[in-house]
Amino acid sequence: MAIVTRRVDYVDQTTALRGRVYFDDSSSAPRPGVLVSHAWGGRDDFANAQAEAMAKLGYVGFALDMYGEGRRGNGVEECQKLMTPFMEDRALLARRITAALTTLRSLPEVDASRVAAFGFCFGGLCVLDLARSGADVKGVVSFHGLLKGHDLPKQKITAKALVLHGDADPLAPFEDVIAFRNAFNEAGADWQLHAYGKILHAFAVPGANMPGIAAHDAVAEARSQAALRNFLSEVLAD
Repeated sequence: MAIVTRRVDYVDQTTALRGRVYFDDSSSAPRPGVLVSHAWGGRDDFANAQAEAMAKLGYVGFALDMYGEGRRGNGVEECQKLMTPFMEDRALLARRITAALTTLRSLPEVDASRVAAFGFCFGGLCVLDLARSGADVKGVVSFHGLLKGHDLPKQKITAKALVLHGDADPLAPFEDVIAFRNAFNEAGADWQLHAYGKILHAFAVPGANMPGIAAHDAVAEARSQAALRNFLSEVLAD
């Protein structure tokens, strides 16, 4: 196996975006593509490593860029400033992640008929909004994602959805879980939710530590990564 990577420049209207693609260069056959949507800090080493892990599983991994020009936040205030415009304008969010989806599908290494997406925190919300938009993707997976969005315009959801959720996550309280359930049921979605008891936000991110809000948990991380792999095997099968 020879994993190679390259930067991928793409655009959303006038915004220049910088993604990074990973794939196994030992095969020339098109293979399923998997979008990786970063957390609120922008596309970082963690998001890139997740895309590389997809390549090692035989997919094409694409770490997308929601903010433009590879912009990244440093600290809570900067990250919040980067994320807020998308939380306030969900049409912008959907358009921006759709630009990444279109770009992934256009890559010569990718089987455009077999594409999925997953993301962490803000990125989890992004992939759920991709599904909510009615996008033609096989499936989406949210790791400790923000779940608000039940008040968005209703469309039929064709993508299968997997939500990996910390039951003690204060950023996605129980009322948001119920609202997600109701909205995805109304949209006719095939969805599932794995809730990890007593687990806070960002459980799948090593080093996460915001007392009472976010904390890495190795067991929940391992369980959620196994769930991701099983889900992708299902939705991206030939």
